Amino acid sequence: MTDAAYPVIRTRPKRDGRFRDGHPWVYKDELVLDRRARALPPGSVAILENSLREPMALVALNSESGIAARDLDRDVTHTIDAAWIHDRLERALTQRTRLFSEPFYRLTHAEGDGLPGLVIDRMGDALSIQPNTAWAEMMVPHVLSALDALLSPKTVVVNRDSRGRTQEGLGSGRTLERGSDEGPVEVKQNGAIYLADLMSGQKTGVYFDQRPNHAFVARLAGSGDVLDVFGHTGGFSMACLAAGATSALCIDSSEPALGLATKAAALNGFEQAFKTQRGDAFDAMKALAAEGQSFETVICDPPAFAPSKQALTAGLRAYERTARLAVPLVKPGGTLTVCSCSHAVTPDALRETVVSALRIGRRTGRLLRSGRAGADHPTHPSLPEAGYLKALTFSVD
Repeated sequence: MTDAAYPVIRTRPKRDGRFRDGHPWVYKDELVLDRRARALPPGSVAILENSLREPMALVALNSESGIAARDLDRDVTHTIDAAWIHDRLERALTQRTRLFSEPFYRLTHAEGDGLPGLVIDRMGDALSIQPNTAWAEMMVPHVLSALDALLSPKTVVVNRDSRGRTQEGLGSGRTLERGSDEGPVEVKQNGAIYLADLMSGQKTGVYFDQRPNHAFVARLAGSGDVLDVFGHTGGFSMACLAAGATSALCIDSSEPALGLATKAAALNGFEQAFKTQRGDAFDAMKALAAEGQSFETVICDPPAFAPSKQALTAGLRAYERTARLAVPLVKPGGTLTVCSCSHAVTPDALRETVVSALRIGRRTGRLLRSGRAGADHPTHPSLPEAGYLKALTFSVD
């Protein structure tokens, strides 16, 4: 094909530096968005040129989004079609099969796999797809065809409930594209079975990003007791019990999530060792402290308290409050793990909140590990903010 097969958009003078140096996004104020460019449907493929009319890349354009152009391919002679999608998915699949012996992982992680906004989680014969950008939404038919050819999945759900879709001007909802809804899907990781609700669970129904952090905490838990705060479907609890923990108490405000955790515990044979408590996590930690209870292993994995830079100050206060309430619940010599999935919170900022909580609680501690998402969640090297997950584990005296 020739370059003329795609419409051309251009950067403003002297505004192409970040993209030229490898960043995968072009912001709205960096582009010349004339009437012709604005008329292109959201998600359209275009050739991005600099102000000197030199081609730089094929991009996905959405002139209504703050991130107006997303890098697809630096070779402008390529065609973004079904074969291109198949090739990118096949590459991602090859990498995951080298990393994991069983088919339970994140298959594509958006820009980290060169597929802007496209997230796919594989759970055996089931797939959950999140098309989080206008371009990814347009590519869903090609994605489904490629996945049929590569994996022949029995169940495929397209999940359109992510927060990022709102910024792209996209709607919400979930559709069952393949198979039938027969209830939660079994997911195997870290020696345990988890249950994922693809049609109504949070995100894709499972949190593969925490897998290495689950494993690390589980090794330290030994045969002790575990407190899993904001535990949702029991991610840390199941891993710890599978590794030999004596008991686990999972606290969360979601009754459906705790219901899945209870069913998973039964599947694993942990009925006697696993307990749940529904309610506000802060109130629950206060009550446990008032009762004089403590645990060898305490994990706090809250929702994103700081989903944006504007919410950072309030979010850090919430993380510090979380850590401050958790510190008294750790037995001497035990461990405290505090997680954050907020993009705006840096590892250093999260560490400082835990250090502050230890100081207020008159405890001392050592940082044993600073964890992140697993290898099936690759980050674009020029997009460090995509490394959203932090999991800090402290030994507490």
